[in-house]
Order: sequence, then C-alpha cells, then structure tokens
Amino acid sequence: MIPLLSVRDLVTTFHTSDGPVQAVRGVSFDLSAGETLAIVGESGSGKSVTATSLMNMVRAPGRIESGSITFKGVDVLAKSRDELRQMRGAAMSMIFQDPVAALDPLMRIRDQLGEAIRAHSAISASAANARAIELMHQVGIPDPEARLRDYPLAFSGGMSQRVMIAMALANDPEVIIADEPTTALDVTVQAQILDVLDTLNRDRGTAVILITHNLGVVAQLCQRVAVMYGGKIVETGPTAEVFANPQHPYTRDLLAATPKLSQPRDVPLVAISGRPPTMREPIIGCSYAPRDPLAVARCFVEAPALEPGEGARRHACWVSDGTTSLPPRPELGLEIDQAPRAAAPRGAALLQVADLTKQFDGPRARAFGRRQQVRAVDGVTFDVHQGETLGLVGESGCGKSTIAKLVLGVESPTGGSIRYAGQDSTVLSAAARRRYNRNVQIVFQNPMSALNPRRTVGSMLSEPLALQGMRGQELRDRRDALLELVGMDASIANRFPHEFSGGQRQRLVIARALAVDPQLIVCDEAVAALDVSLQAQIINLLKELQTRLGLSYLFIGHDLATVRHIADRIMVMYLGQIVEQGTAEQVTGNPQHPYTVSLLSAVPDPDPSALSRQRVILQGEVPTPLNPPSGCRFHTRCPIGPTMRTDREICRTEKPTADPEAEHGVACHFAGEFTLVGSGSSAPISADVPHGLGPVRQTTRKTLQ
Repeated sequence: MIPLLSVRDLVTTFHTSDGPVQAVRGVSFDLSAGETLAIVGESGSGKSVTATSLMNMVRAPGRIESGSITFKGVDVLAKSRDELRQMRGAAMSMIFQDPVAALDPLMRIRDQLGEAIRAHSAISASAANARAIELMHQVGIPDPEARLRDYPLAFSGGMSQRVMIAMALANDPEVIIADEPTTALDVTVQAQILDVLDTLNRDRGTAVILITHNLGVVAQLCQRVAVMYGGKIVETGPTAEVFANPQHPYTRDLLAATPKLSQPRDVPLVAISGRPPTMREPIIGCSYAPRDPLAVARCFVEAPALEPGEGARRHACWVSDGTTSLPPRPELGLEIDQAPRAAAPRGAALLQVADLTKQFDGPRARAFGRRQQVRAVDGVTFDVHQGETLGLVGESGCGKSTIAKLVLGVESPTGGSIRYAGQDSTVLSAAARRRYNRNVQIVFQNPMSALNPRRTVGSMLSEPLALQGMRGQELRDRRDALLELVGMDASIANRFPHEFSGGQRQRLVIARALAVDPQLIVCDEAVAALDVSLQAQIINLLKELQTRLGLSYLFIGHDLATVRHIADRIMVMYLGQIVEQGTAEQVTGNPQHPYTVSLLSAVPDPDPSALSRQRVILQGEVPTPLNPPSGCRFHTRCPIGPTMRTDREICRTEKPTADPEAEHGVACHFAGEFTLVGSGSSAPISADVPHGLGPVRQTTRKTLQ
C-alpha cells in the first residue's frame, strides 16, 4: 500500500551567524491515510522543524538541504510557490501551538474562516459563511452564528484552539499537522481538544501528525509514535508497544520522568541529567550517550542506525537487542555538600488563611454605570504547616495566582485574614514587612522572564545577600553554597541566563529564593513551562530541599498528576472557591467532588494499563467571575447536576459547604456520588448517567435531608 505521506532522509539546517545548526538530521517515516502518528521529544529535538518542513514552510535562515517529502506520490519540495499555496490548507493543514498568536486580532472569526475557505474554493460569501457555521458546529463551539461575529479576543484559549482546528478543516484536508496543540491549555480543555481530534480522525478518516512532548496525550490519541532526539528519530513503533517496553534509553527515561496517577508518591521521578546537543557541532556516536549512565564505549564513537525490531518497531541503540527490556536508569540523586538544617517539626501552622476574599473592579455594565465586581477569590480558608507542601489546583482563571499574590502581599485582600506565624500579614509595619518578605518567597512559572538577561548569575544571587549585610568573602561563600545547594557548580557564577537550559534556569530562580533563608516558598506553576525531563529535575530538587531545609511550599498547578507527586495535601479550586481538600491520597485516590473527578479523568497517562480508564469530558467553559452561577458554582457544567438531573434544583439555589473540621472536605450536595470506574470494575452503570461521560459509577448514598 502506497503511504499518503512519505519522508526520506530529511535534513533541515539553519544557517546562522554563529554557524550552521542542523535541526533535522536524516528523518524518515511514512503516514498512511486515516492514521495518527505522534512525534515526541524534548524542546530542541527537531519536532517542530520537522513539522514545518513537511509543508515546505521553513523560514530563513532555515533551509531544507536534502531528502524527499512526497504526498500521494508527488514531490512536495519540487512544487512551485503557487502549487504550495494550493496544497497548504487544502491537502495538508497545520494547527499551531499558540492560537492567540495565530489568529488575527483585528479580523472577525467569520472573516478569517471565510478567507481560508475561499482561498481554495470558488464559492460565494454566503456559502462560505454557511460552511464556517458548519465548521464551528463540528468543533463544538456553541451558538456558532453569534460567535462568528466575535473577534479572537472574545475567545478563551480552548475556544481559540477550536477555531484553529475549524480553520484547518475548512477544505477537508487529508493530513492535519498539530504542533503542540494542547501545551498551553488546562487538562479539561486539553481533553476537549483531544476529543475533537479523535472524532475527526475516526469519523472523517483525517490523518493526524501530532507534535508534542506530552507522552500521556500520545498514548490517548495516537496509533504510532516516533521519538526524536538530537534531530533524529531514535525509536518508532505502535504506541502501546513502545510505551510498554521501550527499546531506546531516551524513550525509557522520558516515560520514567512523567508523573503518573498510578505511581507511588514516594518514588522519585527519573531526572535526565545534562542537556540536549546544541546541533551546532558534529555529533560523534549516539547523540544521547552523554546523558545515559548505561552507555557503552561504542555509543560514544559510532552512531547507531534505526534498525528493524520485532513487528513494526525500530530503534537506534547499541545497548538494546530489541527483544529484552532495558534496565532502569540508575538513580543518581543530588549531591549536596552543605550540612542540612534540621527540618521544622510538622503540625504547627505556619500560614493561616481564613475566609479570604479578593474583588477587582470590572467593566461598567453600561455607560456611566457602576463598575461590576470580579470576584477572583471568594471565601477561601486553608493552612500551610511547617515542612508541608500544600497543592492548589484548578483551571486557568479560577483564582490560584490571585491567592499567590495575596499571600505574597502583592495584592491586598478585600476581606478575610492572612496570618503568618500568628501575625496578621496585612497590617505589618515596614520593618515587619521586610521580615515577612524574607520569610515568604516565590518561584515563578517562566524562569527566563524571572532572570535579568543582562546580569550574571553571581550578581543576581549576590544582590539579596548584600541586602542582608553580607560582604566580601562571606558573601561569595554563601553564593557558592547556594549554587551547590541546587545542584549547580560554583564556577558558573560569571555566566548569563541565556547560557543555561530551562531546568538550570529554574534551579537558579530557586537558588535566588533560598538566598534570604525563607520558610515558605510559593511555587506558581513552577514546572508548567518545562519539558517533562526538566519537570522531574525540579520536582525532585524541591522535595530534597524540603527534607534538608524544612521548607514549606504552596505549590500551584493545573496538572493533578504533577501536584500529587509533590504535595502532602491538595486543594481543588473552582471559580474562586475551594470545592475539595484533603490529603493527596484522598483527593486523587478517592475524589468526592464531580469537578475533581473530571480533572483526574482528564489527566493523560502514558501507562498502557491506564488507557482503558474512563474520561469525563466537561462541556462548556468556566463561567465568568463577573456573574458567577448561584448556588453551587459548578452546577452549570456538573455531570450529575441540574443540567442533567432536573430534580436537583438545590444545586442552583443553595451553596454547598464543606465541614471545616473534616480531614477530607467536600463542598457538594451529592458528594461521593460520581466516581470513576476502572476497567476491571464489575459495578453496575446507572442508566441515568449522561451519555458520553462514562462509564461512571454513581454510588448509593443517603437521601439529602
């Protein structure tokens, strides 16, 4: 059978002022009609350059040097500019990572979709508008006629990505290339987008090439996977087989670095030390050998070819024989010479937040009218104990980062109290505020924007130390000790941030936070912008520092699998309120609130045994905090609420509350009724469960009094 798309020995090079960078080095693969293929790897592995090369869209100074790309037997690289313009969008389409940047902010969605349709079809404007409505309906955008009149600014990230998918589908392409389409999205929105792509592939037979670094997404959506490292494919084969028994050390390490809901919390994630090759210098031997502790001498002098294995599998490795399982990566851990400080005793509450409320001025409902109030945080109560990690999870816009700003003193609360070590942090004197700022530090999401690109590492670490009165050799010794504390050599003090990888930069941000000897660190999406291997490094580092220094963390994230791995307790937040809280085992192992169940079911897991886990696809978007729903704020999206069960008006009219004394608190009128059923469960499935959500289990409970 002739493949729909065939790539052979593709080489793409960027000719920069510092010399050529060979981003893609001899990539070959086939794609059949109706197939889903994933290309995975860390940032810099060549995934996105491969994707743009497929449509001959590489921008200068990049250039496709050699190789061939054939689509339905026709050489893509031999096409003229006009022929390429006709192919792009009609035969092959691309979904870009950032929909906000890809959509024109000055054009209505109707005009952008219509332009994509009429570029390849000689149809009238009214016919194009009808087609646009049809496409919006296909990708699940409600009220498409009205939404077509909107500008991109009126769409959330998930809805913007749906518009990009609709645009890619406008001319019924045979291949869709999705370049990190869910990276910037919450897990619930990610589940919606993956469901759309899966439906398109199943119902329309559209072939999909998914570019991603999320192995859980690959396991959920793709039939085949190609693992890239150093510009080459190092392993390929059926997804389930590759993930169950990887034959390349890089695939093995990526899987081991991924947090899983089924993984014991006390087992450290596998952190891949070192950095990917820069691609500027010739690579001798296997490109992964410098990062693989089990590499043999041959790995460093001779590059392995992509050899056939069992069935449809292929791998490029001298260590693997293609039949037996690879040994696990040795656990090296951090080597920290500084003597550990005695851990603070658990139990005492370091931070106490009670009935915290924050409102912002919103837009006016009408000209010269009163401003509406945005209720970003509404009645939140929690404690952070000494030596404890409290996780805070929820979708974007639920108020997580606002809580971080309130705790740090960047914003002042509208109501409620924040007490640190028994003292109200909102009414501190100037001297007390300085002490508070030393005790409570933050690690930001994006390490590159958190570091001054014009200052060396040494000067950035020295500044907070100098403010504490340190000078001369004492300051230099403390600076070097901080670098060693986060697993970095003191000799890098004279280097600049751009000279480090993302994981190393985040280590420097953590070192700067530790410079003032804090007791509480707020981690605001501290690993969200990192590759999975770098995430593992930072999570392991934070846990080890906590053990050695007795630190407390308020760890904010949107991925429950990641938060579960580091947190002792977890709070789940929805639209400004806490809907469930308990220990990490309770919240992730026995969720009681339908929203928590939905978040957990949406977490993609690369474990082949988890592929049969049922998913709950939440419909709609989070309501606006300008006018939140009455009663339970989740009732408009709840799979067991009044939208699905008309007899449950209590959810619309009465706000549920959690028992403040309970170890596992749930704010739900029907707590525990909606839980996921594993593949091996023999529990009966209730007939009144909404179609498409399940299967789920609705457990027997007492009638609400």
